[in-house]
Amino acid sequence: MTGTATSTTWDPAQYLRHADHRSRPFHDLVDRVPGTPARIVDLGCGPGNTTATLTDRWPDAALTGIDHSPQMIEQARADHPGLAFRIGDITTWDPAEDGSPDLILSNAALQWVPGHVDLLPRWTEALPAGGTLAFQIPGNFDAPTHTLLTELRGSARWNGRLAGTERPAVLEPADYLARLSALDCTVDAWETTYYQTLTGAHPVLDWMLGTGLRPALAALTDPAERADFLAEYGALLDRAYPATRYGTVLPYRRIFIIATRK
Repeated sequence: MTGTATSTTWDPAQYLRHADHRSRPFHDLVDRVPGTPARIVDLGCGPGNTTATLTDRWPDAALTGIDHSPQMIEQARADHPGLAFRIGDITTWDPAEDGSPDLILSNAALQWVPGHVDLLPRWTEALPAGGTLAFQIPGNFDAPTHTLLTELRGSARWNGRLAGTERPAVLEPADYLARLSALDCTVDAWETTYYQTLTGAHPVLDWMLGTGLRPALAALTDPAERADFLAEYGALLDRAYPATRYGTVLPYRRIFIIATRK
C-alpha cells in the first residue's frame, strides 16, 4: 500500500481497522488473475494481511511482499513469519531481484507513486509469455473525501503548511488499457464502486486516517495543530457523509487492471 520514498509514517493498526473493506478489492482483483504463477511479488504489500491469502490459491508459489514502510513490513513479518517480506521502493524495484516473477501484483499502492505509468513498460517487459501484471487503485479523487481535503489545504490557515502532501493522480481504466495493450499485453480492465457502510464516531475521518491523511499528518508535527486540522476536516466529512440509522455510507470507486503478456 506504500511504495515510494516519503517522510510519511504509516500506522498498521489504523490501516487494519477497516481491513474487511480494504481487502475486498484485493480479492476481487486476484480472482480474475489467470494461470498458476510460480513466482509472485506483491508491490506495496502493507501489513501483509492480503498478501498472505495468496498462499491459499497458489500454495506452491514463491511469494515476496515489498513495501517502503518499515512499520508495515515489521507488522507483516510479525503476523506472517513464514513468508518473505522486505523494505523496498516501487520506483527502483527491478523484477530480476526476485527471479523475474510471472505475477506482479499491486493493491492500492500505485496511486502513491508519481509517474507510476512510466514503470509499466519495465514490468511488463520482464514478464514471461503468459505472465501477468495485476493492480488495483482508487479512482475516487473527485469524491468529497479528497476535494474537501484539497480545499482545506488551500484555506487561509493551512495554505502553504501542507505543501507536497497531495496524492498523485491516476489514469482512467481506458487509458491503462490503451497503454498496456500497446505493450503487447491482453488487458482486462474494469471499475467498481463499493458502497461501504462504516460505523462509529466520525467514521469517514477514521477511514482517511489509515491512508489518505498520512502525508498531511506527517507535515503537522505540532499536536495541537494536528488536532485542529483533524477537527476541521472531520466536521466537513460528517456533513458530506451524514450518518443514517444503518451507518455512514462511503462510496468508493476502484480501478482494476490485469495485463497478461502475449
